[in-house]
Amino acid sequence: MGKDKRVLTATRARRRSWRRVLVLFLLGAIALTVATTQHAPVGDYTASQQNADGRFRNPVQPQAGELPDSTLRVWWNFLFNKPDNTEPHAPVPVRRLTRAELDAAPDRSLYRLGHSTILMKLRGQWWLTDPVFSERASPVQWFGPKRFHAPPIALDELPPIRAVLLSHDHYDHLDHAAIKALAGKVDLFLTPLGVGDRMTDWGVPREKVQQFDWWQNIGIDGVRFTMTPAQHFSGRGLRDGNRTLWGSWAINDGDKRVFFSGDSGYFAGFAEIGSRLGPFDLTLMETGAYNVQWPYVHMQPAQTVQAHIDLGGRWLLPIHNGTFDLAMHAWFDPFEQVLRFAGEKGVDVATPVMGERIDLNAPHAGERWWRSVMAAEAAR
Repeated sequence: MGKDKRVLTATRARRRSWRRVLVLFLLGAIALTVATTQHAPVGDYTASQQNADGRFRNPVQPQAGELPDSTLRVWWNFLFNKPDNTEPHAPVPVRRLTRAELDAAPDRSLYRLGHSTILMKLRGQWWLTDPVFSERASPVQWFGPKRFHAPPIALDELPPIRAVLLSHDHYDHLDHAAIKALAGKVDLFLTPLGVGDRMTDWGVPREKVQQFDWWQNIGIDGVRFTMTPAQHFSGRGLRDGNRTLWGSWAINDGDKRVFFSGDSGYFAGFAEIGSRLGPFDLTLMETGAYNVQWPYVHMQPAQTVQAHIDLGGRWLLPIHNGTFDLAMHAWFDPFEQVLRFAGEKGVDVATPVMGERIDLNAPHAGERWWRSVMAAEAAR
């Protein structure tokens, strides 16, 4: 029996070694692909207060301990030391949407399609945030974080989109295939500085692209969109770090205000946004892909709730979770943690199933759908 155990242990060790070799080989292939990919030249944005020597930066620089000690160590742990619960092992519920249903949807309807992709109907027109529809949030589609669920509606079934709002150029927010597919049915792409240059390089007509610095805004058909600060970073390759800006969006539709956080660490800017443009009826707040090693660029759940409060938010809808495996925490942890901290602060939280309608005039909590997935996992 002891010999059998030793043989089994050795076999498992060999398999782990081979898996590590394979993963390292695939990572090398991705690095080579990214290094040899020609990225669009980014315009001269040195006039921006956020730009220094051709690269964008946050107003407050990270303090000691706010950035990982070793990027290599972070990636090694991410690839080889992840717990088993970072992705679901039972189907994630999705409410299938149809074009006919969207055409008939009342004004001020909102649908979460996955990760940070939100579809909103305002003034009888459709607006879309950070559209990611690809199978993987990666520079290649044969390796990288894979979706837990299909989008509630296919790209080609979407109605005409008045404008797409983009927060930054990371792969889990800026999907090359989705942008190319949407170019024909989107009137405008609203982007941070430099991100629009990527759009035009991908074939989006230049007249459809409008780029913004922090606090710049535009009114479209009675809705005002203001690009607001965020504490994050950018880049899609090995040499284009922080060449493009990142941000969040404040959306003002008359007596209704919505905030879309994009990605951000917790910072004083939330209170300033709330003071200048709030209060907000609904905040769409990053709650996921966090780690104690990178608090500077991603919020912990308690910080998400505090940022919502700083913004003067009424209802909180946590996003940036439930679709991709991007961190070391359990896939359901963002939902459970944000509910716990929100309960302590008396904050109302909406957790719709992907594809479920939220009425901006009267949001509702929705079912705590991830718990049924957890129960199905436990029953296996």
